[in-house]
Amino acid sequence: MDPRTELRNFLSTRRARIPPQAAGLAVAGGHRRVPGLRREEVAMLAGVSVEYYTRLERGRASGVSDSVLDSIGSVLQLDDVEQSHLRRLIRGASAQTATPARPAPQELRPSLRYLLDAVEGAPAFIRDGRLNLRGANELGRRLYSPHYETHAEAAGRSENGDVQAAGANIARFVFLDEGARTFYTDWEKVAGDIVATLHAEAGRVPDDGELRELVVELCSGSGHFRRLWEAHDVMDQRAGILRLHHPVVGDVEVFMEATPLAADPGLTLVVLPVAPGSPSARALARLSSPAV
Repeated sequence: MDPRTELRNFLSTRRARIPPQAAGLAVAGGHRRVPGLRREEVAMLAGVSVEYYTRLERGRASGVSDSVLDSIGSVLQLDDVEQSHLRRLIRGASAQTATPARPAPQELRPSLRYLLDAVEGAPAFIRDGRLNLRGANELGRRLYSPHYETHAEAAGRSENGDVQAAGANIARFVFLDEGARTFYTDWEKVAGDIVATLHAEAGRVPDDGELRELVVELCSGSGHFRRLWEAHDVMDQRAGILRLHHPVVGDVEVFMEATPLAADPGLTLVVLPVAPGSPSARALARLSSPAV
């Protein structure tokens, strides 16, 4: 991803979503050509010149101070994740050298496989920044079986059973498999969260060729993905609730707890516990039965 292009698109989409009234501006009668704030209005509210802000929105980001970024972020009403994303794009757009891409996917370290297998009573998996499922415990594989089945031909498996880089990918399943709309009860929300997560990863590692190829593939295969990608929303989802409809045990509601693995940059451990004694707990108990 070109950081300058990403910076331009991110800033323009952020100001387009802010009505003048929400920024404290009085609006006179007449037709406005833009749905949100104009560049000159952002510049005025942020306390910088129109020329300065225009250069910034065109990707010319060298020498931008933290105080200016804070002011612009306040005007555009950026949340903490968006503000961090803006700073990464600024660094990328002004850098003299490219940001190193994530290393090519390798086998999970044995200790991470042991960690997954040690999680009992809850599905667990490890994903990378491109949303590849890099490994899972048995209950995780069973709960996410539609993802694995969809990509079984391309997956290839190592001796320890982990799905390799060509295998199951959450984003591919959600946008390229019609079954995802049944599997994810809140499909629209899940779809938006996935695109925002990939956009945040693109800001962290703009020179990730595999991520770029994935985005091109999804844009080509899904108009819905393409529209969401063009919105330039970002998020860093660490917790939430997933409502799933599994083809064998039916409806399951799980909590999602996602923890980045500090020793393995780009990898995230996701654990999906359920409320004890709930219908979802009974569904997972049936799913963990050897007979299933």
